Amino acid sequence: MKKLFKYTELILYKTYADLRAESERTYLGFLWWIFEPIMYMGVFYIFFGILLGHRTDDYVPFLLIGLTSWQWLKSCLSHGAETIKGATPLMQQVHLPKVVFPIILVLTDTVKFLFILSLLLIFLWLYGYGIGITYLALPLILIVQMLFVLAGTFFLAAIIPFIPDLRFVVENILLALFFMSGVMIRSDIVPAAYQSFYYLNPIVTIIESYRNILMYNVWPDGFSLMVISIFSLICIWLGAKLIGRFEYIYPKIML
Repeated sequence: MKKLFKYTELILYKTYADLRAESERTYLGFLWWIFEPIMYMGVFYIFFGILLGHRTDDYVPFLLIGLTSWQWLKSCLSHGAETIKGATPLMQQVHLPKVVFPIILVLTDTVKFLFILSLLLIFLWLYGYGIGITYLALPLILIVQMLFVLAGTFFLAAIIPFIPDLRFVVENILLALFFMSGVMIRSDIVPAAYQSFYYLNPIVTIIESYRNILMYNVWPDGFSLMVISIFSLICIWLGAKLIGRFEYIYPKIML
């Protein structure tokens, strides 16, 4: 991982270049980063918030916070899974540590997420949720989720070049996780017998932490976040090692 510091400038420049190229592919430019998730959230709100009758006063912010956090995770994992496989042309021209590619993708999607998060915060303030002292913990939650996202992206990026069809399995797993991560439901409706299993999913804790800070002015569970962080750091290290193990094999299997 120390070698990555030599490529910091390249990673940042490539992130900027990818964001600029993506914004230039559409007439709306970077505004599409905002409109797309708004439409995505709107569909879920109409279906679950209106048609299914979830009309409590705080359901709109409750749902939007869950969807915003989830979309960052889903975007990084689904796009990041093919970063090494998709970088074949570049790998055949110049040697770069392959771990660079998922890092660039995560940074790119994180910048887009920050745009949406900013809009979400403005919406919450206009909706009546003020800024509390617990906002001091918001950067911590962002860092914890970033570590978790990096861990998952590293492992998927390392494996997909060998089993390309696994990306379809990943999409189905993400769909299942969406319904099991508290994006749309409150934890208190989960039967008591399954609560312990429900909270084994780190995404549940991350999403609830956002809601505690932004809606209820409650400090997040520091111990749970520390466990997720340690777990993520270990997985990041293992994922980077796995990618490094196949450093010179990836270009050969993707000829």
